[in-house]
Amino acid sequence: MENTNCCVCQKPKATLQCGACKEAVCKNCAQFLEEGSFSFLKEVPELLSHGAYCGPCFDAKIVPEMEAYNDTIEAAKNIAVFMKAQSKETRNFSRKEKPLKVADCEDREEALLRLAFMAVKADFNALIDVEISYEKVRAAGSYKTHKWSGTGIPTNYHGRR
Repeated sequence: MENTNCCVCQKPKATLQCGACKEAVCKNCAQFLEEGSFSFLKEVPELLSHGAYCGPCFDAKIVPEMEAYNDTIEAAKNIAVFMKAQSKETRNFSRKEKPLKVADCEDREEALLRLAFMAVKADFNALIDVEISYEKVRAAGSYKTHKWSGTGIPTNYHGRR
């Protein structure tokens, strides 16, 4: 018969399963990961795609991943961004990399942050020739929303040139 005791507190009838070690864990001891916690990643790793974890696995495996993800988000917020209209300032920058593209974002800031996140993940500190555009989308009835998309070329920026 399968052991249904919680791996943390040893109480019987643990109803959840840890996403990392596959041990039984009760609802009181489980650590939950919110849906969309790693939404900026292109592909969420298998380890981070589960909803519940035991305390030791959460502290050892999930918290370091969350901290690295949050550090990348903070670095993306501080990246240098040059729009397409600023091409005179960026004419000497390297444009060897392929442009990064995002689509179906909720607002302009999210599209820009997703572009910056992808640039930071690829070890760049600037985005040049950034173009952000939107498309009007008609939802049920007369309700309209916007879907934002953007492109930008990642590069490294070394202060004043």
